[in-house]
Amino acid sequence: MLGVVGEAALTRRGFVLEGITLSWNIVGIVVLTIGALSARSVALAGFGLDSLIEIGASLVVIWELSGSGARRQAVALRLIGAAFVLLACYLAVQSTYVLVAHYHSHHSPMGIAWTAATAVVMFGLAAGKERTGRQLGNLVLRTEGRVTLVDGLLAAAVCLGLTLHAAAGWWWADPLAGYVILGYAVKEGWASVRPRGA
Repeated sequence: MLGVVGEAALTRRGFVLEGITLSWNIVGIVVLTIGALSARSVALAGFGLDSLIEIGASLVVIWELSGSGARRQAVALRLIGAAFVLLACYLAVQSTYVLVAHYHSHHSPMGIAWTAATAVVMFGLAAGKERTGRQLGNLVLRTEGRVTLVDGLLAAAVCLGLTLHAAAGWWWADPLAGYVILGYAVKEGWASVRPRGA
């Protein structure tokens, strides 16, 4: 059992993790918009949308950490599940469009650098949220940590796609990686909203 002091410290850590996530993604939207416009990159523009989804999920967790109760937790989990569904829809549409249209963007060194850094930061934040959520017994924080993990996976996939396109001309690498992450997003979205027996 956690003491009051221990629970308060863990809750503060949860707020800090979400604050870092929010700040990173707000800056990311600016960086990704500049990169997407200069490179005419669908992948970077789409990753900016993913950053918006992550901002929404972080706000949901901050709202849930500010209060308590089963009803608030259930609403928070549904909202996070909806974020996964939006992410899955985006990945399905964007990846299919890029493949069918044979869309070739320009090279984007800035996009490669930002998505590589984002992958590292998001993997670290996801691990912190999982650990803190487990110690707090907070399912919402742990679930949103999986949104952050998907964000990191997507950043890595976009980075790999941009790098392979720049190095080898493999324009199709990014949308194919998007389909892999799509499966994970659907699985986690369903896990967030389905009824729980225990």
